[in-house]
Amino acid sequence: MSFVNISDQMEKQLGNTDGSSSVMQIPGFCLDEFGKPIINSDAPSLYAFGHLVRCTETLILDLFSRGLLSGTTHTCLGQELCQMSVVRALTEPDDVVLSNHRNHGHFMTYSGNFLGLVAEIMGREAGVCGGYGGSQHIAYRHFHSNGVQAGMTGIGAGIALARKLSDSNGIVVSMIGDGTLGEGLLYESMNLASVWNVSMLFVVENNGIAQTTPTSETIAGAIADRGKAFNLKTWTLDDASADFIKNVENVVQEIRAHTGPGLLEITTCRLGPHSKGDDLRDAEEKKRIAERDPLAALGRKLTDEQRTEIEERNLVFLKEVEKEALASPESSFATAPEHIHRSRQIDAIPSMDAEFGNVRGAINAALHGLLTHTNDVIVLGEDLHEPYGGAFKVTAGLSDTFSGRVISTPISEAGITGAGIGLSMSGYRAIVEIMFADFLTLCMDQIYNHAVKFPGMFKDCEVPVIIRAPCGGRRGYGPTHSQSLENLFISVPGLTVLYGSHRHNVGQLLIDAVTCWPNPTVFLEHKLLYGEKQSSGGYETVQHDPADLGAELFPTIRYGHTEPDVTLVSFGGMLPYVERAAEYLKNEEELEVEIIAPSMLSPLPRQTLLNVLLARQRILVIEESHHEFGFSAELLACLMENGFAGQAARVGMPPVPIASARSLEQDQLLDERIIVDNVLDLF
Repeated sequence: MSFVNISDQMEKQLGNTDGSSSVMQIPGFCLDEFGKPIINSDAPSLYAFGHLVRCTETLILDLFSRGLLSGTTHTCLGQELCQMSVVRALTEPDDVVLSNHRNHGHFMTYSGNFLGLVAEIMGREAGVCGGYGGSQHIAYRHFHSNGVQAGMTGIGAGIALARKLSDSNGIVVSMIGDGTLGEGLLYESMNLASVWNVSMLFVVENNGIAQTTPTSETIAGAIADRGKAFNLKTWTLDDASADFIKNVENVVQEIRAHTGPGLLEITTCRLGPHSKGDDLRDAEEKKRIAERDPLAALGRKLTDEQRTEIEERNLVFLKEVEKEALASPESSFATAPEHIHRSRQIDAIPSMDAEFGNVRGAINAALHGLLTHTNDVIVLGEDLHEPYGGAFKVTAGLSDTFSGRVISTPISEAGITGAGIGLSMSGYRAIVEIMFADFLTLCMDQIYNHAVKFPGMFKDCEVPVIIRAPCGGRRGYGPTHSQSLENLFISVPGLTVLYGSHRHNVGQLLIDAVTCWPNPTVFLEHKLLYGEKQSSGGYETVQHDPADLGAELFPTIRYGHTEPDVTLVSFGGMLPYVERAAEYLKNEEELEVEIIAPSMLSPLPRQTLLNVLLARQRILVIEESHHEFGFSAELLACLMENGFAGQAARVGMPPVPIASARSLEQDQLLDERIIVDNVLDLF
């Protein structure tokens, strides 16, 4: 895994020819071969770098007051030693730092790129991410920050597992604030890190206040006890204590000894506001915090001459940083990006027969082939192990054959999705199984705010995670285990949504998604199709249009008359009902019928579908989900925008919860009778 600046494509679009700003020489400090400042533990060195961090934060707030910043910013004034401590103790090139919205001290200590930080927050080309990420979203080598509270913790567990699987000596550090202790994903991630026994350190920077609310009013119990509950080693240190820096080094060394994960609580105080001007604390409290200031206390250990020399050289350096940042042009797109999808073709991938006993067996065989073909494939999800083999037996027989690479996880949908993202960012091909597609809603933050954002913003940051999920009704499972959620997920920018049928080569779809498609993907499987024979059944592949990214890998298929009276467009589990309706229309109504079935719903194979459908007389789009704001709405809008002159309609389930009783469910969901009635209405 290597988080670098902005993607090659974005560099060109932003006019950022060298890909990043150069790291200016930091006065008084050497850099290691990766550009990380070497900060010794003596008082002059610690004070010099801490003072430099503080003055940079002050400069940033000054730039804001002058109207020169983009967006918001969260400074670490008063927390400099806290933010420096763990990062300066990281010495291995594989070490990973995952930070949050208050990330500047972490980043400066990790990278030494003061100009890159200031210019990034100003939205200038010299910014470390070309202005795309701003203050909260920064990627640089193995440093990554994100503004969603706890959002990186599950990803960190996955990266730490990747480090363990590859026998790396690197450790993963996840920085959070005390306010994050209210987030459920944090506890899922702690549990995963403990269960997997990975080298991951959760660092809680406890400054006693969230945005404006004291955490004493929002957090029950002791912070360290949360780590102990998950069998994490725990430490509580105070950044104002004399031996703080040395004690932090000892904590990092213990984690590096592969003794398992840990939680370090650092008691600290912030001198400044939460973001830019929202400090509502009373004057007495601010005075107490200022008197405690550990950086000022460290400075008092120096002679006046030492302190003056350090401060003057730092101010000279930052004047140059400010000058260079102001001289850098504002970030701009040469050509604004229209999508974030990337393409990649890999040779010698496993191949699957189009004809297979049933869909379940085809997917199982595909997983077996993938696990055999490469050691980089990891399958994880709930209850995947033998003798159970997953809720729908798709992973039957795999956990014994591929021990350690087919992993049964806790019930932690968000956490394991994050872990899959982390594994995928680390060079593994992670396949995450969510037991029911209904539970994908628990994964939405990880998908929407993380998986699809990273490759769209940062160079060399691919997230080829595959999230498999059985979906659909007709089993009497009720309102939270029977839904078709594709209409939610096709609207996520940058997310690929695949939904094959028994007429597609489903096993090959999965293989190609894993090996040839480097984009985050939701792979939907209808429960009722698991037992259906996988057979082409006379369908043929529609010629894909080169303008449609992915359309060649994930084909659209068709069946029936080439000059039809009516064309039925559908996908997934609706296809058996569509086929029965087509048979009735042909035999009883003497109509020529065509069926079009895409396997890729997003990105929509727009031109491929238009090439077929624009010349048709009548089109009915059928989906099991409620059809408002979904696939049919998008497809019909495309047809109208491109001058479709025929008749078109759509049909789907009403926007109501699915009933549990079979008799009620049958009344709600579509069948061939409803499809036939809607076709006849077109005439």
